[in-house]
Amino acid sequence: MKITNFAVKNYQFTLIIFLLVAVVGFLTLFTMPRAEDPSTHPPQYLITVIYPGTSPKDMEEQVVKPIENKIYGLENIDKILTTVEDGVAAFQVKFKYGVDVDNKYQEISTEMNALKNSELPKDIYQIKTEKISSSDVKILQVALVSENASEKKLHDEADKLKSKLEKITNLKNVIYSGIPEQEIRVDLKLDKLAQLRIPLNVVMGSLQSEAADIPGGSIDMDTKIFNVKTSGKFKNEEDVANTVIYNANGKIVYMKDVAEVGYKSQTVDHITRINGHRCVLVTAGMKDNVNITDVQEEFSPIVEEFSKSLPENIKLIKNFDQANMVSQRLGHLGFDFGLAIVLVIITLLPLGSRASIIVMISIPLSLALGLIAMNALGFSLNQLSIVGLVVALGLLVDDSIVVVENIERWLREGHSKKDAVLKGTQQIGMAVVGCTATLIIAFLPLAFLPDVAGEFIRSLPMAVITSVLASMLVALTLVPFLGSKFLKTHDHEGGNIFLQYLQKFLTNSYKGIMPKALKYPKITIAISVGLSALAFVLFSFTGFKLFPTSEKPMFLINIKTPLQSNISESDRVAKIVESELKNHKEITYYTSNVGKGNSQIYYNVHPQDRKPDFAQIFVQLDDEAKPETKTELIETLREKFKTMPYAKVEVKDFEQGTPIEANIVVRLFGEDPVVLRQLSSQVENILRKQEGTVYINNELNIYKTDVKVKINKEKARTLGVMTSEVDKVIRLAVAGLPVGDYIDDRGDARTVTLTLPREKFSNLEALKNLYVNNVQGAPIALNQIAAVSFETSPTAINHFNKSRFAKVTAMSAKGYYANDLLEDIIPQLDKLKMPAGYSYKLAGEKESEGDALGGNFLSVIILSTFLFIAVLLLQFKTFKGIIIVLSIIPLGILGGVILLLIDGSPMSLVAIIGFIGLSGIQVKNSLLLVDFTNQLRLEGKSIDEAIAIAGETRFLPVVLTSITAICGLIPLALNSNPLIAPLAIVLIGGLISSTILSRIVTPVMYKLIPPSLEIDNDKEN
Repeated sequence: MKITNFAVKNYQFTLIIFLLVAVVGFLTLFTMPRAEDPSTHPPQYLITVIYPGTSPKDMEEQVVKPIENKIYGLENIDKILTTVEDGVAAFQVKFKYGVDVDNKYQEISTEMNALKNSELPKDIYQIKTEKISSSDVKILQVALVSENASEKKLHDEADKLKSKLEKITNLKNVIYSGIPEQEIRVDLKLDKLAQLRIPLNVVMGSLQSEAADIPGGSIDMDTKIFNVKTSGKFKNEEDVANTVIYNANGKIVYMKDVAEVGYKSQTVDHITRINGHRCVLVTAGMKDNVNITDVQEEFSPIVEEFSKSLPENIKLIKNFDQANMVSQRLGHLGFDFGLAIVLVIITLLPLGSRASIIVMISIPLSLALGLIAMNALGFSLNQLSIVGLVVALGLLVDDSIVVVENIERWLREGHSKKDAVLKGTQQIGMAVVGCTATLIIAFLPLAFLPDVAGEFIRSLPMAVITSVLASMLVALTLVPFLGSKFLKTHDHEGGNIFLQYLQKFLTNSYKGIMPKALKYPKITIAISVGLSALAFVLFSFTGFKLFPTSEKPMFLINIKTPLQSNISESDRVAKIVESELKNHKEITYYTSNVGKGNSQIYYNVHPQDRKPDFAQIFVQLDDEAKPETKTELIETLREKFKTMPYAKVEVKDFEQGTPIEANIVVRLFGEDPVVLRQLSSQVENILRKQEGTVYINNELNIYKTDVKVKINKEKARTLGVMTSEVDKVIRLAVAGLPVGDYIDDRGDARTVTLTLPREKFSNLEALKNLYVNNVQGAPIALNQIAAVSFETSPTAINHFNKSRFAKVTAMSAKGYYANDLLEDIIPQLDKLKMPAGYSYKLAGEKESEGDALGGNFLSVIILSTFLFIAVLLLQFKTFKGIIIVLSIIPLGILGGVILLLIDGSPMSLVAIIGFIGLSGIQVKNSLLLVDFTNQLRLEGKSIDEAIAIAGETRFLPVVLTSITAICGLIPLALNSNPLIAPLAIVLIGGLISSTILSRIVTPVMYKLIPPSLEIDNDKEN
């Protein structure tokens, strides 16, 4: 081959280039971004609208429909999932993959701003638009713990730490939580206002006017410019208290005359504790494409120094540091990598010491080239890319082994070193290129998997593709050059003692089988067909789960107290759960969040927004805790909390892959809430009766009760009272009205809130003795024009692509898979008698599978299949040759599925990757046998003679490459991570069965349908 001749003849150039590759690869290893998981940037966005005190039904009419109509009109929209609860509407907007993520974010932000100024209610508290990104995960969480420090002191210390961390350029979204913000509260005395006949609007207008900060501009004076400073914002409570709110007939009324003004904490809506102790949590995220280890080196000294500066009654606990997890995980994989290299070295002994050294030199150089390519393509060093490199380790030596072994064979046959290197490489060169091409094509569909799952998994196949491609380049250039310098002619034709014994073992193993197999080819093929059929039958016993649970030593406990429970009740129940967790010594930390979810500490679990009847406990075990220990603890806690009388306690492990709310989700579509409630009740019964389901949730099985203030509009108009004024007074009494802000002593803006005197939380008393001013300013008692009553309403309203739906969800119990459960559930759902216009659709794992293995993936598989065949046609120029080579694939599948069953792992996305990659490896091995058989026939050998010689000669490198691949994969198969192990298990099982059986099936198939070689006559010339 020309590239080989060039590399050998210009060895100085070859040497310099590969030294350069080694240096750049080494530098890349230490400089490329590192993270625990691959970074993903799906075209998904979260729009959150907060409108406190608004019922789901009102939110649907006033907020949801205008936003959905606007977003749905955008180009390339895929789906919109909307959840509407009390005062909150959350829109999960997903576009089709391939769109520009930043452009779509700008589009959505523009549309939201336009709506805010036109169709949406003016007094909406907040509209927030966020991009969903893997970098949303917090890499750091620390707790400032104190049982006796004041709220203000804790707040100030948390704010100081936040300010310090925000100065680190690679950190983002540094926040603290668990303590209410300070505000200046203006508690109005409505009776005093009524006496003075001062309208509420006048009070609000005065405060808003004083709080406004309007720059005065600048003026020229001679040669200089001076800025004109105006009154500015409120500085303290005295500024607010001394605000003039009324001036008539020479009488000035100040705010302090009609209200109590003072510093107070906002309403408590989030309580945090760590290991049962009161605390404030400070969390920080990391920007994309940076090395987490470098970031840790920046924030660790700051956190440590800050810890020493804290008062004696406040203690800092760093309970979550993702950088440690990354180092630990990458360290384990690094150990696996080192062990794999040791095992590979052992398997190379039959090649001889010199040949083994050449192969070992090719390994780091191939990996270095692969790393350089990965870095250039924008991939980070994470758990999946390292797995890809470890998988590649077992494959990339194949090319070098095949080339070196062929050169060695030529040397053993007595050829000169030059002929052995150049002609030996040329003889095997096209087969090596063909093998590499088929292997790359086999992994290609995985590099183009659609949706979030595809983006998440992509670094694995790309690591394999780049490394294997690099190994081919090394095998055809560096290996022949090194061979020409280091290899020597052999005294013994059979090679070293290891090679002799291996060759003797292989010869003896097949001595009795091969003659019979070739004598009865049809029976042999019939047996192989039977084994292939068995492989596909066994698939039905494995079960299927797209992504496994996480092996990380941490999990969540979600506490759902009875509907509409207040935060105090949720806190009481959380303390009961904490008292149980205290008894388990394997737990290191348990961090409680009452009224809100814990900050995002896992890539696919987004935190629960504020909800008083919800609490979440983030449980952490020792870093070295085994997955089995965690699983046992989860099962123990599930059993313990199963009969909890005060709340529903759900112990949930983290799941790998795309985010799902539950394993099984049934969405019921229709417009009438009453009908949806009836249908959801029937579905709930089906799921409850199904063995293997736990944590069944039906959000419509209980309606919530709201306080309704019904205005007598005729009477109100008669008395000159505007409806909007009534609404404003009620909001003032219950939630308070923000009227401006002030600058605190740390320079941060805080809210000035206008409200009525009340306790810590608003109660029904807040609606008594209220006055509303009419258009003339006269006070009118609220009970004259409105009546207070109670009414029921749905807890939540859901929309999917603008269609209303209700959902019933369930988790699968230990030992059960959602897909298996759905086989029993779906027929029962189909039997439900639904009125016209009502239907159901499955979400959860089923929807996730559809997104990951959808139409695009099928298209890529078809394209790859044709490319696969095209490469083999270029190699053999006959369809018979292709059939012979491909006939081994089902036999590899048999070994893979048997080993999967023995291990107890289900079929999953990574197992599918294993089977797809296996097809390329098997074809590679089979291709070597067929290619050499063809060459021997072209040299004049008979079919039987060619089959016999090729089997003896080529089976040795096939076995060597298979053993090295298996040994390279053994550490991965023993890894406790369920995202990694199934891939190695499938490859090992498939390699064992296909290697053993290819020696029999490939020659027999060749004898049955020998390919015509007339087209190859040009090769001889």
